[in-house]
Amino acid sequence: MVQKEKMPAPAAADVPAPKRRGRPRAYEPDVALARALDLFRKDGFAATSLDDLSTATGMNRPSLYGAFGDKRALYIKSYQRYRADARAAMADIFKVELPIRQRLQRIYAVALDIYLSGEAGPRGCFTVMTAASEAVADPDIRAMVLEGFGELDKAFAICFRRAKEHGELPASADPDVLAQMASATIHTIAIRARARTPRKQLEAIVRGAIDLMCGPEKKR
Repeated sequence: MVQKEKMPAPAAADVPAPKRRGRPRAYEPDVALARALDLFRKDGFAATSLDDLSTATGMNRPSLYGAFGDKRALYIKSYQRYRADARAAMADIFKVELPIRQRLQRIYAVALDIYLSGEAGPRGCFTVMTAASEAVADPDIRAMVLEGFGELDKAFAICFRRAKEHGELPASADPDVLAQMASATIHTIAIRARARTPRKQLEAIVRGAIDLMCGPEKKR
């Protein structure tokens, strides 16, 4: 009886590699979140669809849900990312010891850099342009917006309080009221930036606001 000759086992290179499941290795959560943030900041919550987010991030819907949750959860994570980035951009200016006028000038300059950025045009402020609208019906987003307003007011109030202690402001100056004026200026330049007001006009608004808060600049 003739035995059949056994075929040699295939070489390792001939064996097809098993297919990987899940997200591709190129997936980067920070990159995807940054792209979602840009989209929400440009178009707002309601006008941004899941298909838009999928295209922007390069992730399909199941991957988006797996990484971030539903559209609302991704919006909230995007807003948290925006606030963290803005806070980091301003942190040193609020902490370093500077004359109040110089400090305000630097704060507003950084704010304008943020609001006027964007490949498709000025993107303004996430809080003022989109989160404030969603805050009307969403208590979680409303709490975040109010927290952000309060945080900015507090930071400005500390600056004005120090300036008053150093004799840069009159004894009658109210740091809390001045802080609210400073925050209001932040909000108005954000709105006007989104409406494509030229930077020179925005800087003129800033100079006028600083003169009101600190008094006219003394000529040397």
